[in-house]
Amino acid sequence: MRRPTLEAVAARAGVSRSTVSRVVNGQPTVTPDIRDVVMRAVDELGYVPNGAARNLVTQRTNSVALVVSEHPDRAFSDDPMFSTVIRAASLELETAGKQVVLLPAGSPESHARVEKYVAGGHVDGVMLVSGRGADPLPGALTRLRVPVVSYGRPAAPVAVPYVDGDNVGGAKQAVGHLLERGRRRIATIAGPLDMTAGQDRLTGYREVLRDSDRRSIIAVGDFTRESGAVAMRQLLADDPLLDAVFAANDLMAIGAMRALREAGRGVPDDVAVVGYDDVEAARYTDPPLTSVHSPHAEQAAAMVRLLLGLIQGDPAEPLVMPTRLVVRSSS
Repeated sequence: MRRPTLEAVAARAGVSRSTVSRVVNGQPTVTPDIRDVVMRAVDELGYVPNGAARNLVTQRTNSVALVVSEHPDRAFSDDPMFSTVIRAASLELETAGKQVVLLPAGSPESHARVEKYVAGGHVDGVMLVSGRGADPLPGALTRLRVPVVSYGRPAAPVAVPYVDGDNVGGAKQAVGHLLERGRRRIATIAGPLDMTAGQDRLTGYREVLRDSDRRSIIAVGDFTRESGAVAMRQLLADDPLLDAVFAANDLMAIGAMRALREAGRGVPDDVAVVGYDDVEAARYTDPPLTSVHSPHAEQAAAMVRLLLGLIQGDPAEPLVMPTRLVVRSSS
């Protein structure tokens, strides 16, 4: 069977082809009664709009790129942050009738491929996830004049709207909680310092300790379990008397708890532990992990809405969402 055409719908409805086109493209310049007649003809004939032809007219692809600027070994590892963001963004785009295109960008070669793909007009906008300070991609994409938003405050000095959690405030809640529990030698396992999440959570830790006249005890990890274990062993060697540790994400906190157990230190009796993100696994550690809840799914959905507004020409301002401390047995 031949595919029904606009002309066939127009003949069935008794209106012009241009009127049918305005109706199926959602233009508001058609009276409700005419719109009803046209939509009835569309249903009767089983007409399906030609997406490619519509895109030529609107110059829209109805596709959005989700660019993950991280090595695939980490982006597609067991770090639940990435899967949460990808799933929530995809669901929000599906609700809006848009398609998501996932583009890994963890190497200079993949950066070039992403830039070429976006420059080719294949997407209407770009969402950036997990950028680092030296990442040239945000600047390159903004020069292409394509709408771009970032999941997290960009580390690179570019004017890109973003959605983030209150990383400084969340870290302050975590360290303040440890002080309230009477802990005196509080260390931290910081995240990568070329990422704003790592920088901001370390800033929050330092500000609370400075105000309480405590000294900072710092090791740096890379948001993985193994780096948390290595950093914890380093911290114990540097200060065997420490009695608390704030890890800048839950995976590092879980690694730290393993290292403490191997060193014969009880949690929380000897060393209290607090993480960040409040991933599902935090409820099932032994003991269950106190953690700062960061609303990753809500942030991802807000990022999508911010980008869709930009595509429509709306102004965009950065959005910082609140965090909250979830207290469990580890502290």
